[in-house]
Amino acid sequence: MAVTAPKRRKAAAEPRVGFVSLGCPKALVDSEQILTQLRAEGYAVAPTYAGADLVVVNTCGFIDAAVAESLDAIGEALAENGKVVVTGCLGAKDGGAFVREAHPRVLAVTGPHAAAEVMAAVHAHLPRPHDPFVDLVPPQGIKLTPSHYAYLKISEGCNHRCTFCIIPTMRGDLVSRPLAEVMQEAENLVKAGVRELLVVSQDTSAYGVDVKYRTGFWQGRPVKTRMAELARALGELGVWVRLHYVYPYPHVDDVIPLMAEGRLLPYLDVPFQHASPRILKLMKRPANAENTLARIRAWRAICPDLTIRSTFIAGFPGETEAEFAELLAFLEEAQLDRVGCFAYSPVEGAAANALPDPVPPEEREARQARFMETQARISAARLRRKVGRTLDVLVDAIDGDTAVARSAADAPEIDGVVRVAGGGALRVGDFARVVVTGADAHDLTARPAPSGA
Repeated sequence: MAVTAPKRRKAAAEPRVGFVSLGCPKALVDSEQILTQLRAEGYAVAPTYAGADLVVVNTCGFIDAAVAESLDAIGEALAENGKVVVTGCLGAKDGGAFVREAHPRVLAVTGPHAAAEVMAAVHAHLPRPHDPFVDLVPPQGIKLTPSHYAYLKISEGCNHRCTFCIIPTMRGDLVSRPLAEVMQEAENLVKAGVRELLVVSQDTSAYGVDVKYRTGFWQGRPVKTRMAELARALGELGVWVRLHYVYPYPHVDDVIPLMAEGRLLPYLDVPFQHASPRILKLMKRPANAENTLARIRAWRAICPDLTIRSTFIAGFPGETEAEFAELLAFLEEAQLDRVGCFAYSPVEGAAANALPDPVPPEEREARQARFMETQARISAARLRRKVGRTLDVLVDAIDGDTAVARSAADAPEIDGVVRVAGGGALRVGDFARVVVTGADAHDLTARPAPSGA
């Protein structure tokens, strides 16, 4: 007699969660961790408000414009869907009261790096499905970036108390991830096809300070929990490794030889913020007494192809015209490659707001404009020097017969691009050799290099 298996009952439709992710790469990693947990528990991710049973909004609260954008996003999600859980930096403001006052209908409010709290709120308002298919989640987790690059967050929080910043009140003090955990995530990403790892944190240089640089283990060998040792290990994975948010402590010098040897991308994202020693002291910036110009010269002597990206603040409280001129002179001398500048914004809760002699808003904006005019000229000149050179690029998109790519000097979304004419046959995620044919203040144009070049 034939025996037939019992019919499997048709599974109920997966509960669907919509997701809005705002803010910096650290917040993006938080979003990826939450999405990974949602998928691990059997929730589906809805691409539209209408198709979602509930929406999670990961917010930013660093400056006034980001606060406004986050509040608008929450309002839109409430209007379009009605069931909204809020997380992220803005959620930490006043213990969540700030968000609730603006949008009292939200279901729950949590702060940043709070995946467990977000999942608890989701469970309360959208019960988890039965029999979750955990094998649907890839080892590298759910990523919001294209498949060929990914952010690798190595720590959370910050020990500094810069007077213009409220991040420590939102994200807490420095907590470094175990080295073995970071390296395992990096290996999983590379195995999944990631070609570029972007190392992020609030303070990458401080990695391991909180655990006194204790020894971890990777592939059976001891490796200290320290930026240079981590960078050396990541450099063995055979992909691009790019360092972001590097404060200019003396031990940063240790990674420059790794860049010269080709183990890391010759790229440093160093938020200098100003050049005047008095303003840096008012900002309470770490390493404010360093001779920055001398350090830059030393770095470039070791690694001539080094690209330096930085950010600055114009119009900080008490900044005089002479000190702003000092900042412009620093730009001319330092010849930085990639630079952003913000007009000072009096973020609620920042200690700098109480400093004397605030710069009028219109003057802050005027100084920012003058700063960016100066930097645009510097950037254009530095990019023109690359015309005729052969570069390796990583393809991000194809637009007709043009490939939109990035060189070692270009971080995604914040730097320029290399537009490769005749590159339509390339594929997203490919590395390619190109010859630079033109430049403007931000971007390069190129053509595919001859075979064997």
